[in-house]
Amino acid sequence: MTLTFSKPLLTGIGFTALMAAAGFLITMIPIFDQIGPLAVAILLAVCYRHFFGYPEKIKTGIRFSAKKLLRLAIILFGLKLNINVIFDQGLPLLLKGSLVILVAIGCMALLAKIFNADRSMMTLLGIGTGICGASAIAAVTPILKAKEEDTAISAGVISLVGTLFAIGYTIVRPFLSADMETYGLWAGLSLHEVANVALAGEPAGDDGLGMALLAKLSRVFLLVPFSLLLIWYMKKKGSNERDTSIPFPWFLVGFVFMSLFGSFVHGTFFTIPDGFMNGVSFLTSFILTMAMVGLGLSVSLHDIKQRALKPMFLLVITSIFLSLLTYWIV
Repeated sequence: MTLTFSKPLLTGIGFTALMAAAGFLITMIPIFDQIGPLAVAILLAVCYRHFFGYPEKIKTGIRFSAKKLLRLAIILFGLKLNINVIFDQGLPLLLKGSLVILVAIGCMALLAKIFNADRSMMTLLGIGTGICGASAIAAVTPILKAKEEDTAISAGVISLVGTLFAIGYTIVRPFLSADMETYGLWAGLSLHEVANVALAGEPAGDDGLGMALLAKLSRVFLLVPFSLLLIWYMKKKGSNERDTSIPFPWFLVGFVFMSLFGSFVHGTFFTIPDGFMNGVSFLTSFILTMAMVGLGLSVSLHDIKQRALKPMFLLVITSIFLSLLTYWIV
């Protein structure tokens, strides 16, 4: 898509920004604050399309948010990954994280076959469950050549289910025999998104939350090697089908670069003020929410009713199994 600063482009970007801002404002309301702006913004976008239709006149800007800004958000997301911590303490966590990814994808694939569920959506949900929720779904979408509609529905479903599980973890925590660090490790290995892990880990205190985030970051770390393996698999599959045009996700290179910068440059050669880093973190979340608005506008409520209910039910089953499995291995 050629970038020209036309009125439809700027208006479309502004429109996704307004809806993203609305999503953030709504999450200030009790109950909605547990769902998160990403899921709320997707729901707003889907409702807007249902009642007002797709805004064709500003399609250029909406697609820019859904594609270009989505990749920018993934790049900035790399700043949240401290590779030093993973290397120093995370080898066992990397092995356990790899197991979680394999089990999540394997379960979703098996359930998709048994229940004849949508394969594309189940694959995206399996990857999102295993690695880092909607961010992982967004990262592998160009590799899998998934439809924008499938990406949006999957991101919305995993955000909603992940939030419900995170709330459930906080409810059952007082009844568990595990100490706070073990509880944090369990939450970090089994929950879907970084935000879910933060929500569930916070009641466990600093030690529990720190362990939860460390375990989660070990899974985020695996996003790049997993994506490279997925590219290799898709190219091999494509060669059998005489279609090898799998685009390399260059934004993942940016993700790695930002991770290396945050891990080895920031704090070593110079220190970026916490206020600035917090601003970048908020900007990353806001840009990702804008991108999800763009994707959400491509979804119809009819499609959600027809296609999302079964994958959501199967995602819940897989998530329960993962929770039990990871509680046993920690």
